[in-house]
Amino acid sequence: MDTSPKLILTVALALSASTLAPTAWCKDDPAAGAKLYSANCTACHGADRAGMPGAFPALTDIGKRLKPAQIKDKIRNGGGLMPPFSQLSQQEIDDLASYLAK
Repeated sequence: MDTSPKLILTVALALSASTLAPTAWCKDDPAAGAKLYSANCTACHGADRAGMPGAFPALTDIGKRLKPAQIKDKIRNGGGLMPPFSQLSQQEIDDLASYLAK
């Protein structure tokens, strides 16, 4: 078996690329975020994201009020009357935040 440094380096690079490739190619998907919004958020914030004054805030301009990281943190951890959505994957949270920020 050939254990030359060149072969070892080639194998190491191939393994690294295959491990990192899925995350490198993931992009935020607002369309997927819209579906997640429908399934998880409309009951409180409404289909039009207008909210319910005094109880649930409008999300129509949330991208102007909060940074993307703050939106993601609120989805993940909740706050006030909003429960945490810890069942969502990081990609789902990214997609939902992308939809909300547009």
